Amino acid sequence: MSLIKSASLLFSSFLILSCIGGKTMSSESRTNPCLFSAISGVILENGKPLKNAKLKRVASKAHTQGSLTDETTTDEKGYFSMPAVFDKVILAKILPMEFSVSQQIYVYHAGEEYKIWSGVKRSREENAESRGKPLIVECDLARETELIEVNGGPIFSKCKWDVEPDAPMVWDPLEDDE
Repeated sequence: MSLIKSASLLFSSFLILSCIGGKTMSSESRTNPCLFSAISGVILENGKPLKNAKLKRVASKAHTQGSLTDETTTDEKGYFSMPAVFDKVILAKILPMEFSVSQQIYVYHAGEEYKIWSGVKRSREENAESRGKPLIVECDLARETELIEVNGGPIFSKCKWDVEPDAPMVWDPLEDDE
């Protein structure tokens, strides 16, 4: 058998085994990354619960076309809950790649669209957006959008939740490295 045929057979075998469940890393999050953690909380407008508002959540993966979308509606007290969104990984089992997921949450109320969450998730683990704690938010449509960075991912949001943001990066390009 020629060297090219042997290499081709070896690569094909590796590809097939990787796609049917072989793991390249032992971590479960490597095979089923969390694109958007479970999220719950209340939607407010000027501090008052917003009942029957429609929420749309969108997760868009890097390296692929399209996005995953789900929706829910707030109850009479403005409460909502959405389950975690996981994704099957096939290509990442074969080729190492950076994890990057664009996340958005929109609220639709009184004919208007409000973007209450826009971020980039840079970690495969569930609850990375809140450093391992459950993601429980209080979002007010009247609140100014704020930027925080969590686990290396920027999040622009009208929501507050129990999280310690990353320390601000201080960099002076004119400073010597000595």
